[in-house]
Amino acid sequence: MTETIEIRSGAELPARRDEIELHTLDGLTLVGELALPLERDPVATLVCLHPLPTHHGFMDSHVLRKAALRLPALADLAVLRFNFRGVESPRGRSEGEFDGGDDERYDLAAALGLVAERALPSPWLLGWSFGTEVALKHGRESSAVGALLLSPPLHRTSEQELRAWSGSGKRMTAIVPELDDYLRPAEARERFSVVPEAEIVAVEGGKHLWVGENQVRRVLDAIVARVNPAAAPLPTHWPVEARADSAG
Repeated sequence: MTETIEIRSGAELPARRDEIELHTLDGLTLVGELALPLERDPVATLVCLHPLPTHHGFMDSHVLRKAALRLPALADLAVLRFNFRGVESPRGRSEGEFDGGDDERYDLAAALGLVAERALPSPWLLGWSFGTEVALKHGRESSAVGALLLSPPLHRTSEQELRAWSGSGKRMTAIVPELDDYLRPAEARERFSVVPEAEIVAVEGGKHLWVGENQVRRVLDAIVARVNPAAAPLPTHWPVEARADSAG
């Protein structure tokens, strides 16, 4: 008999999970994890770029961790997470020192190198906060299909760097919380207007850190709707085999 469980905060759905190392062109080793669908090939790949490490951002920042725990099973996605240089998590510490988004270009290149080496399909850059800056500054000329930008602050990205995405052929979606601490939807529409093809998704009631299961679900639904639309909206329950009571 099959029952279902509600997918809540700590739910870990079935996947193949491999601890990986990335090797940068400037000689550093970064630590991370690759999560793949359990029994099928992935249809697309999320390369996760985490929030600001000086504000406790790392590969386990909760939205990215939940993407890795759920989306291989729910949406047939590969999810690659890693610590930027100098960042530590339970997985370990990546070598080097935080560089404010500049030398992190080598970290991004190393991640996309692993995507190519493993022949993973359709890589998308999934940046959150600081991770959006790395995506915008260094992802335009990469092999990525496009960029998914959660809570983009646009602090480190110049207008020239942003404008360069226009006509690049890469897709861009900015998922902007209504109550963001740094960039709210109206200003985001103005700032991103230099990239006419950029899509702005305003999330009512959302905040920069996307705290709460309802906000996480809205973010993950928005991601999947663009990367694998056939899997959206995501289910809220997962089937499990019920255990028969043992006879007395």
